[in-house]
Amino acid sequence: MRSMSEPTYFILAALLDGPLHGYAIIKRAGEQSGGRVRLAVGTLYGALDRLAGNGSIAVDREEVVDGRPRRYFRITEDGANAVAEEAKRMERAARVVIGRPGPVLP
Repeated sequence: MRSMSEPTYFILAALLDGPLHGYAIIKRAGEQSGGRVRLAVGTLYGALDRLAGNGSIAVDREEVVDGRPRRYFRITEDGANAVAEEAKRMERAARVVIGRPGPVLP
């Protein structure tokens, strides 16, 4: 399995607790990544289109807020499995370094 990009990982992770609209995904991904992932709107919607296209997410619902359409996305079972597999892959990779005897790397 190919590793996923950090933004994709945090977009999927943001949706694990339930459906969110675009701005909420941007905010949650930033919080969960400790500020490392800063998604531009264009980048987010390109990623959401790609993730919807491969079945990792789906549109949950749409509503109009202050005259503007707001689309909520939810993670699918395939998406949840993919992000869980990526977390396991990263954990295995981290074990190679963390807990290793010897000097601590800077």
